[in-house]
Amino acid sequence: MAMLDIDNLHAKIDGEHGKEILKGLSLKVNPGEVHAIMGPNGSGKSTLSYILAGKEDYEVTDGSVTLDGEDLLEMEIDERAAKGVFLAFQYPVEVPGVATMTFLRASLNAQRKKRGEAEISTPDFLRLVKDKAAHLGINQDMLKRGVNVGFSGGEKKRAEILQMAILEPKICVLDETDSGLDIDALKVVSEGVNALRSPDRAMIVITHYQRLLNHIVPDFVHVMNKGRIVRSGGKELALELEANGYAEYQQDAA
Repeated sequence: MAMLDIDNLHAKIDGEHGKEILKGLSLKVNPGEVHAIMGPNGSGKSTLSYILAGKEDYEVTDGSVTLDGEDLLEMEIDERAAKGVFLAFQYPVEVPGVATMTFLRASLNAQRKKRGEAEISTPDFLRLVKDKAAHLGINQDMLKRGVNVGFSGGEKKRAEILQMAILEPKICVLDETDSGLDIDALKVVSEGVNALRSPDRAMIVITHYQRLLNHIVPDFVHVMNKGRIVRSGGKELALELEANGYAEYQQDAA
């Protein structure tokens, strides 16, 4: 059984006249695998990530999504997070007035409580954050500041990967994590992601550009267009897309 099983997923923007975005998307993701999803703007990549995370504003009209055999679509957002779903945003939002350290501890303990586990002690938490932050080049000053407040684009993405390292999710969805990163920041973020690769964890990496996949090497690459996956292959498919673009897939789907 696949860890994440998406079958014939159809979804639209919520509302009576909402536009259909996903049109029969199917994807199976097994533990330990990294799947890259590429495609032109408007193909539904980010919509897929939002639906997996439980974001409102979208209505699933057909199909199913299961996580370890359980119906993911029936779960509330906090339940999905506790079950191990994590979404790294393309544009992380600022949360003024909430220190990053406070946010991290509250997030971790909320998930532990949902799973029936004891809260992490302050000394253990501080040791955990110090270790994980050091590997991502995140200093103590950043941890004291409001969540993402005044952070550069690279700092925001590193803070997202720090959250992922602290929470240790089961399925990580990275929505254009490379967006806005220079090459040095891209390497740091990629190293943080690669450090989390494990036989028990799966990742879906959404990106426009092959350059990210030079650093986070996927097991599978999928081309998405007009709400569905139109081709799948190995990492060499990303090189083909870099060279030739998406024109042939857009014509085929027209």
